[in-house]
Amino acid sequence: MALDRELVGRSYPPSAVYEVGRAKIAEFASAIGADDPVHRDGDAARAAGHPDVIAPPTFAIVVSLQAAMVVLDDPDVGIDYARVVHGEQRFAHHRPIRAGDRLVATTTIDAARTVAGNDMLTARVDLATEDGEPVCTATSMLVARGES
Repeated sequence: MALDRELVGRSYPPSAVYEVGRAKIAEFASAIGADDPVHRDGDAARAAGHPDVIAPPTFAIVVSLQAAMVVLDDPDVGIDYARVVHGEQRFAHHRPIRAGDRLVATTTIDAARTVAGNDMLTARVDLATEDGEPVCTATSMLVARGES
């Protein structure tokens, strides 16, 4: 089934607050092999001009992936998750994510199209502090493979 182009522009309610912890940043940094001390050591982070430890840039996936699931749960979208592959992922950082941030994610469908029987949906997740300060924009494209 082709994606409905009327989905483009649909936004979903903001997510619950995600509190960024030092331990989560350190775990993520270890998992991806990021050994810069700014991810684990507050003194090193402050010496580099940050108020606390900062997350590696791809840490945004921790918050944005969960927030983007609202699109797949939307019955109007109708994507068969069993046929989905991740087509693309981008992050545009407005500032580093840091320990103590209380982030809220707002998801919007930016594009919906069908190409050669494959449904392609692009979702944008805007991450901001609960006070509204923009932190990161995560954009992902999901491809639901056609049946042929």
